[in-house]
Amino acid sequence: MKEKKLALQVSALCDGTVIDHIPADKLFEVVNLLKIQEMDNNVTIGFNLESKKLGKKGLIKIADRFFTDDEISRISLIAPNVVMNIIRHYEVVEKKEVKMPDEVRNLAKCNNPMCITNNEPMSTHFHLVDRKKGTLRCHYCDKEMNVRDIELI
Repeated sequence: MKEKKLALQVSALCDGTVIDHIPADKLFEVVNLLKIQEMDNNVTIGFNLESKKLGKKGLIKIADRFFTDDEISRISLIAPNVVMNIIRHYEVVEKKEVKMPDEVRNLAKCNNPMCITNNEPMSTHFHLVDRKKGTLRCHYCDKEMNVRDIELI
């Protein structure tokens, strides 16, 4: 009987974080958001990889780097359903699906030019209205906007 050998599309990681299931069209936004180009860590970026779930996906592997809750919240605004895998000694020790938080503070700009946050030096604050659709509402002016239309600050 012939043995089928399957090759990994991306090499294994000893310790660090794998950000998986990034929509292919959002991959480089996530790269820029996390300032990966400024890191000294070993980084592997996979683009247009085959995915049963998404068709095509992006993947980022970062050696010896683990992300804060704030960084994870920022990722959720661009790619709300990515999966973060924490790797230690080549084993996945934690796997979590990144979801948009119920409140978003100081991460995005309000789309309403008349909003006080665009006219006064103050922090932004949004409430999640619909997680599935990605709808946020400004705490100050009540303007609703989709995460596809937000500008990160």
